[in-house]
Amino acid sequence: MEDFSVLIGGKAGDGINRAGFVIGRILSRMGYRIYMYYDYPSLIRGGHNFAIVRASRHTGIASHHFTVDCILALDQATLLRHAGRQTPATIAIFNSDSVKAGAPAAGLAVPLETITKEEDGISIMANSCLIGAFCRATGIPWDIAATVLGEEMPRETEKNLSIARRGFDAVQERYILPKREAPEVPLITGNEAISLGLLQAGLDAYVSYPMTPSSGILHFLAEVAGETRLKVIHPESEIAVILMAQGFAFAGSRTAVGTSGGGFCLMTEGVSMAGMTEVPVTIVVSQRPGPSTGVPTYTAQGDLAFVLSAGQGEFPRFVFAPADPAQAFEWAGRALNLSWKYQVPSFILVDKTLSEGTFSFDPEEPEWTGEDPIPCWDGTHPYRRYAESEGGVSPICHVPTAGAVVKVNSYAHDEDGITTEDRDLIARLVEKRMQKSPGMLAEVEALHPVGISGDPTASTAILCWGSTAGTCREVADIIGLRVVQPVVLSPFPARALRDALAGVSRIISVEDNAEGQLASLAGAHGIDISAQILRYDGRPHALEELRDRVLEVGA
Repeated sequence: MEDFSVLIGGKAGDGINRAGFVIGRILSRMGYRIYMYYDYPSLIRGGHNFAIVRASRHTGIASHHFTVDCILALDQATLLRHAGRQTPATIAIFNSDSVKAGAPAAGLAVPLETITKEEDGISIMANSCLIGAFCRATGIPWDIAATVLGEEMPRETEKNLSIARRGFDAVQERYILPKREAPEVPLITGNEAISLGLLQAGLDAYVSYPMTPSSGILHFLAEVAGETRLKVIHPESEIAVILMAQGFAFAGSRTAVGTSGGGFCLMTEGVSMAGMTEVPVTIVVSQRPGPSTGVPTYTAQGDLAFVLSAGQGEFPRFVFAPADPAQAFEWAGRALNLSWKYQVPSFILVDKTLSEGTFSFDPEEPEWTGEDPIPCWDGTHPYRRYAESEGGVSPICHVPTAGAVVKVNSYAHDEDGITTEDRDLIARLVEKRMQKSPGMLAEVEALHPVGISGDPTASTAILCWGSTAGTCREVADIIGLRVVQPVVLSPFPARALRDALAGVSRIISVEDNAEGQLASLAGAHGIDISAQILRYDGRPHALEELRDRVLEVGA
C-alpha cells in the first residue's frame, strides 16, 4: 500500500489534535512520511473535531485523501458525519460506551470510558485506549506504540500505557501495515517551521497578540524563549504590536510579529510608518476566511491583494508565500535577513492549512540561511539616518551609539530625519526609498523565486501559491502536468515566472479565494490564465477533489 489514512474524531476538549499527532508519530516511527489535517470549529468545548492523518511511502506529501482506511470514533457524530469517507474496506473502531444506535456492524467496539475508569484514568485518557486499539487492528507492534506513547505522554505515563494496552488487547488484528526501513523524521507544523526559520536568522524579539491561525508561533516561541536570547512580548493589541516591534528594531533588535487578517487590519498604519521610517520589521500573516471575523479556524488565500498594498502611500516591501515547512523555514529566515538588508517591511504570507497542518520535516532538506550581517554606520560624522546612497539603502546605526544622533520620522523628512515640506526634499527622499526596488528584485531573482515541479516538459501548467502547491504537486504527478509556484510575490518575479512557463500553452490557476488574486497579479504582468479553480469554503482540497476539478477544466 502506497498510502494509509486514518481519521480520528470527537468533541472539542477530547484531545483530537493531540491524539492525531501521536498516531502520526507512531506511523512515522513505522517509516512513513506524514501529513495531518486538523479540522475544528471556533469553540472552547463542544462541536465536532477531527483529524485526518495520512501516512505515505512518498516524501513531500502535503495533502489528505477524502476517503480513509480507518475511522477512530470517540462519539456517534464521528461515524455519522464521515460516513461518506468510508469504503467497504474501511476499519471503524468506535467507543461502544457512547456509540449506540447506528453503529456499523463491521466495526470494532471498544468500551473506552469503561476501560479508562477501571484503570482510574481521566476521561481524556480514552484517547490512549483508542490509539492502542488502532495499533492492534492495523498490525502495529505494541513495542512501537508503547515507546511513542511514553515519549509523548511524560505525565501519567504508566497509567496511559495501561489504558492503551487494554485497548490493544480489546480488538483483533484486521490489517498489517508493513514497517518500512526509512528512518523516522520529526513532525512539525508550519507555524513551528516559521518560528525555527526566524530563530536561525537571528530573531531577537517576537511581538504578537494571539490570533488564530498564527497563534502557534507565539506559543512555540514563548516555550523556547528560555533556551535562547529571544524576547517574546504579548501586548494589549495589534496596534501596540506593530509599534512595539518598530521600537525594538530602532534599538537594533531583529523583530518579527504575527497575526491574521483582522489583526493585520489594525497594523496597517504602523506598516506604513515602517515604510516611511525605513525601520525593518518582519510580519507573519496567516490567512483565514474573511471578511471581518469570517470563520477563524478555517483556511483561505484571500489576503494577497491586501498584503501587497497595505498601508497608505508607496514604499517597497518583500512578500513571500511558502508552500510547506521546508519553504517556510527557508523563507522566514530570508524575510528577516532581507528586511534588515534593505530596511523595508517583509511579509511571510501563509494560511491555516500550512500554519496548523502537521508535516514530516527533514532538517537536511531546507537551505539554512543563518544571520546575514548588515551594513552599519562607519563612524563618519555627522551620522545621517537617511543619507542618500547608491541603491537607496542608508547605513544603519542604533541607539545608543556614542557620537551619533539617530532620528527616525514618519513625517516627510530630510536626510537627518528632520521634518520637511520642501518639495525638492520630499521628491528626493521618495526617490531614495524607491531606488531599493531594483536591488530587491535582483536579490530575489538570485534565490530561485519560482518553484517548478511535476513534469517540466508538460504544455499544461498549474499556477498556484502557498499551501495549495502541495496538493497541486501530487495532482500534477498523477496527471502529468507542470506545477509553477511563485514563492516571492513582491517584488514580483515576472521574468522568472515567464521562464518557468516557457513552452506552456495552457495555464490552470488554483487558489483558495473567490477572485483569483494570483491570476490577476500574473495578468497584470502579461501572463494570461486559461482556466481557474477557486475554492472559498474554508476547506483545503483533498487530493482526489482537486484531481477531478483539474480534469474537469480540461487538463
